Amino acid sequence: MGNDSEYYVQGVCSGNRKMLAKTITLIESSLPKHQELITGVLDQLLPFTGNAIRLGISGVPGVGKSTFIEALGMNLVERGHRIAILAVDPSSTHSGGSIMGDKTRMEKLSTHPNAFIRPSPSGGTLGGVSRKTRESILVCEASGFDVIIVETVGVGQSEVSVSSMVDFFLLLMLAGAGDDLQGIKRGILELSDAIVINKADGDNLNKALQAKKIYADTMHLFSVDNTGWSPPVLTCSALHMTGIDEVWEMVLKHNKKLTDSGALEEKRKKQALEWMWALLEEGLKDWFYQLPEIKKLMSEARWAVEKGTTTPTAAVKKLLNSLKN
Repeated sequence: MGNDSEYYVQGVCSGNRKMLAKTITLIESSLPKHQELITGVLDQLLPFTGNAIRLGISGVPGVGKSTFIEALGMNLVERGHRIAILAVDPSSTHSGGSIMGDKTRMEKLSTHPNAFIRPSPSGGTLGGVSRKTRESILVCEASGFDVIIVETVGVGQSEVSVSSMVDFFLLLMLAGAGDDLQGIKRGILELSDAIVINKADGDNLNKALQAKKIYADTMHLFSVDNTGWSPPVLTCSALHMTGIDEVWEMVLKHNKKLTDSGALEEKRKKQALEWMWALLEEGLKDWFYQLPEIKKLMSEARWAVEKGTTTPTAAVKKLLNSLKN
């Protein structure tokens, strides 16, 4: 790897895929010298970012997410778009992430010159993986990709993480809505800008239309956000490529509405600030626990709290006050 930030910046901005992959590898490295280098690279790339539509996609297991992403991706590259697909997978510590399976399943898309598919790094905390994904979004934008799809592979908290880095969060569902709704946390429905019911074909079509009505009724219970966007419920069949056009038209409509009102700029500013505070908290926590005097006092505090000779409040106060001396 080169040690000169200019080497990476020029490579990325020229649209060189090899350099794009190398730069993302740099983002994923935990070596301090690589982290320092990528910080400079990202700062230089920043003026060339922000021009893509950032789309988050999540879905229940078995929903056909890879088929859907490939169908949407092929639709977009045929329209002349350049798309990058990134995954957030905090759950995979051994296998290298299930998107590796997705990459082999997205056969057409993974070989298309206008598509770039990147698995998430295996292992690591959600915070670590999502930091890398956020920075990878910027690098892909600087490299000329105009649609970035961020896929959640893990469950639960990763939806919240992905929704905080995209412009549009799409929840992919199956028919059999009554049962499915039980397993979906209200919070995830509230995060969604739209629900799309996949596999609306053949014998399943009527079930999908019934599910659409149930989901639409449910979504009406949530208040419309301050942009006036009311999350629609659509049906599609990724397998038969039906309804995919409508899904993309809806994403564009949302993007136009937010762009025209200035809400998109505000949303991204807010996301960037929230991200800064999250990184600061993470950094402070790491720094604090590495301090030699804290390491020493920590075992004493733990022992005292376990024995019941001091309260947790007093123990924490003592640890924090030790820094003032």
